[in-house]
Amino acid sequence: MNKPSKKKERKNKNKLTPVKITNSDFDEIKSAQDLEDFLKVKGAHFKIPDPEKDYEYQLKKLQVELVKLQSWVIKNQKRVIVIFEGRDTSGKGGAIKRFTEHLNPRAMRVIAMPKPTELEKKQWYFRKYIQELPEAGEIVFFDRSWYNRAVVEPVMEFCSPAEYDRFMRQVSEFEHMLFEDGISLVKLWYSITKEEQLKRFSERKDNPLKRWKFSPVDEMGQQLWDKYTYYKEQMFSKTHTSFSPWIIVKTNDKKTARLESIRYLLSSFEYDDKLEASTRVLPDPNVIMRFHQSFQHID
Repeated sequence: MNKPSKKKERKNKNKLTPVKITNSDFDEIKSAQDLEDFLKVKGAHFKIPDPEKDYEYQLKKLQVELVKLQSWVIKNQKRVIVIFEGRDTSGKGGAIKRFTEHLNPRAMRVIAMPKPTELEKKQWYFRKYIQELPEAGEIVFFDRSWYNRAVVEPVMEFCSPAEYDRFMRQVSEFEHMLFEDGISLVKLWYSITKEEQLKRFSERKDNPLKRWKFSPVDEMGQQLWDKYTYYKEQMFSKTHTSFSPWIIVKTNDKKTARLESIRYLLSSFEYDDKLEASTRVLPDPNVIMRFHQSFQHID
């Protein structure tokens, strides 16, 4: 009896095996793991995608587009600000790292303001931020911004009610001046659930490499959750404008949030060779949405 050739064996091995799934089978399949177990029992040949490899693959492609965007910003002498706001542990710092790690540092800065000095406390609130605005051909990423005074400061009572009210009256006028002067302002709010925040706090405390991130102020985030929510909603309702909208990013899945945030920034500009992108540059509307389109807030 003739043995099948190796070529024929490979062909048979790669041939898809049809699997019949009945209604009763569907009733028993409640999760991805159930489906995987069912297919194995049926002898089906399949390969579960590696989400880690897929994430790294997509990230690399998107970072190539970010480099192209930065080249366009430099070439056309544009000025771009990207603000990252959100509760503690929402993933702002990790996202900024992925945005910036392959950009030209000469045309990009990351700003994380320290605690104000006694002199700064006596100055106009926006003065220290004006000094950090982008030069022509530069992108500036703010890891928290002037919106500290809209949420964190009133929650923790780091500012007076009068200072808070003054800021809320002035901030949209300030941003409109930036808009009129040709600065592009992107405002991202990283949204996280209370349960996920608690989980990440625990991970920070247990990980000696992340323990430095944890502070007493962080711990208060859970205790003052509702107060944070109140001031956050006040901020959205009074500072979400047509020229400077708030973009909500769901961040319970950090990696998805990073990818979709990059896609949102890319989608906001018509940079050179954008149409030749080898990956999707439009964000997922289930992850990224404008404040007024976000009917159900997770935080």
